Amino acid sequence: MTATVTRVSQVDVHDPRIDPVPDGWAAFRARCLPPVWDYELLRREAWLAKNPPVLAVVREGDRVVGALSVMVCRGWRAREFGPLSGGRLRPRWAEVYLPLLSGYPAVVFDDGVDEHAAIRQFERALRDHVGPGLLGVIYRAMNPELVPALAGRGRVAREIDPAAVLRNTYSTVDEWERGLAPGIRQHLRPDVGTEAGFGRTDVDPHELAVLLNAHRARQDERAWAGGQRSRIGGLHMDTRSPISPGYLDALVRRQDVLTRTYRDDAGRLLGFNTMIDHPAGCAVHHWAAQPSAAGGRKGLYVDCYARCVAHMIAEGRPELTAGRAMLAEKTALGFDTRSLWSVAVPRPVLGR
Repeated sequence: MTATVTRVSQVDVHDPRIDPVPDGWAAFRARCLPPVWDYELLRREAWLAKNPPVLAVVREGDRVVGALSVMVCRGWRAREFGPLSGGRLRPRWAEVYLPLLSGYPAVVFDDGVDEHAAIRQFERALRDHVGPGLLGVIYRAMNPELVPALAGRGRVAREIDPAAVLRNTYSTVDEWERGLAPGIRQHLRPDVGTEAGFGRTDVDPHELAVLLNAHRARQDERAWAGGQRSRIGGLHMDTRSPISPGYLDALVRRQDVLTRTYRDDAGRLLGFNTMIDHPAGCAVHHWAAQPSAAGGRKGLYVDCYARCVAHMIAEGRPELTAGRAMLAEKTALGFDTRSLWSVAVPRPVLGR
């Protein structure tokens, strides 16, 4: 029996800072997307980013059948947040990327969508939206099954650092713990205070943001020093922005985000984690901790991951994903990897 192919009729590009929620968006997002695609979160991210995201919505008639999250980038040293366009002739490039959840692709389609046609129509719509200054598009951290629709003449595809994935083959968390080396197990259940809950309103988002941005800066320097494959042509191409307290305040209040905090006896924040919970799988979203030199506890992340694994098993989720950093440490916790690819498309072949 021949499968029915969904034909794309229209692709619209929306700026979350000024455009209303697209018609039909809530139903599509609830069907297949994690919280980072929530339009209010996109709005906060866009106003507080140096390279604000736009949302491309793919339609078949009135029905939303796909979406792409896109950062319109102006340069690595830009200092202005929530910038205006700056003119359609200004050189810019676009990155189809989820900077706050890099282990997931920023392209989602319903089953049966003609992905090749949808991608070409998206590129033409983005070219019209950005203007003549658009130099090209980079699709970052794509699943391998998307690559055939993205690739083509004049397009460059390369494999990048994979995402860490723990598949749920366990009946109890004790079964998972027995697979850990003794040196890893010693960090479970540390002697520090910990609290966790969905929809938390008792945490200070500024305190979380300071710890998280400092942690990300250290992590990024380690990746750069180690030659992480996401670096292109020897350039330090990190187009992400610092994460704002306003964004975290909205995120941790969500009922599908579990936030865990660790504190010492004096109440000082030692570490925190946000985990996205979804029937399709859990995701370790943010993790940050004080370094040992600043009074942090060595191996605190092991206990955090153990608690995320326990939730995955208890709720029967199929997998737990954990981003692209610290792969050696995650392998020691039983994680496997999922291949990811990036595809670069220069302007002359956009839409072709």
